[in-house]
Amino acid sequence: MNGNRLTNHFIIAMPGLMDENFNQAVTYICEHDDNGTFGIIINRESEITLDDVMQQMKIPYHPDTSKNEPVFTGGPVQVNRGFILHRPAGNWDSSLMVNDSVALTTSRDILEAIASNKGPNDTIIALGYAGWGPGQLEQEMAANTWLSCPAQEQIIFNTPVEDRWQAAADLIGIDIQLISNDAGHA
Repeated sequence: MNGNRLTNHFIIAMPGLMDENFNQAVTYICEHDDNGTFGIIINRESEITLDDVMQQMKIPYHPDTSKNEPVFTGGPVQVNRGFILHRPAGNWDSSLMVNDSVALTTSRDILEAIASNKGPNDTIIALGYAGWGPGQLEQEMAANTWLSCPAQEQIIFNTPVEDRWQAAADLIGIDIQLISNDAGHA
C-alpha cells in the first residue's frame, strides 16, 4: 500500500454497488494506511436529529442551536458511536487531523461546544463509520466498485446532501448516472 494515498479523498460508489450500506454513497476517507481504511459517509442522513443526540447524552443546549440538524449514517461499523467531521479543526480532546483544516472528533467537548453555539462552523455529525481491512478497499476499487478523487470541502459541508454523489463524480468529469452497472474487462 502506498502510505496515506487515499486520506482526504472521496470514494464514490459506482452505480452497480447495491449493498444497502453503500449504494450511491460518497465516503470521505479520514485515514488510509497499512492497517486499513477509515471514512465517514457524507451523503446519508438518518432519522436521528441533533436534538435526539443531545437528549441522549444529557447535554443542555443554547436556545438558538439548530435542534433539527440531521445526524448522518457514517457507515455500518460501530453505529452507536458518534463522529463529528468538522472545520475548522480546533483543539478538542480527541481529534484526528485529516488535513490542515478538517478534523474528525469523537470527544464530548465538541458536542458541548456545538450545543452552546461555540463549536466549529461546519460539521457533519455521524453515527458509525465505514471501515476496510488492509488491502480490502484496494481490492474493491480494482473490481470497479468505487471511484476515487481528492476531496473538496465545499462538497462535504456546503453541497446539498442529495447532490453530493454526482458532485463528487463531477470532480473527475463523470456523469455517474450514465455509467453502466456492468464493469467491463477485456
